[in-house]
Amino acid sequence: MTKASSPHPSRFWHLALAGALVVVTTMSLLPVGAHTPSTGWDKTDHLFAFGLLAILACQCWPQRTLAALAALLAYGGLIEVLQSFTGYRFAEWNDLLADAMGLLLGWSLWLSARTIRARR
Repeated sequence: MTKASSPHPSRFWHLALAGALVVVTTMSLLPVGAHTPSTGWDKTDHLFAFGLLAILACQCWPQRTLAALAALLAYGGLIEVLQSFTGYRFAEWNDLLADAMGLLLGWSLWLSARTIRARR
């Protein structure tokens, strides 16, 4: 593939983030116990999902990581609001806290990987 015909490298990260957002939104709004993958504890589900979202967002916008993380935290808040309208899910502040912890974890992992790559 020539340079002119090769896709932009960040396109992969944007598509991966978009796909992850669709999956997280769908799983967050399905009825509880709807045969969705789970760690067995709701808070670790939030931690891992938002950790992954943080890594993907940081890859998409490495110069705007704090803005991307803030947008993802707002997204987590939106999910909580939407859950309150379902009748079978409930909005919880602790879920938003778990989202924030996941974002910090993902950001930390991304920063660590970036530092290791820069040293090589």
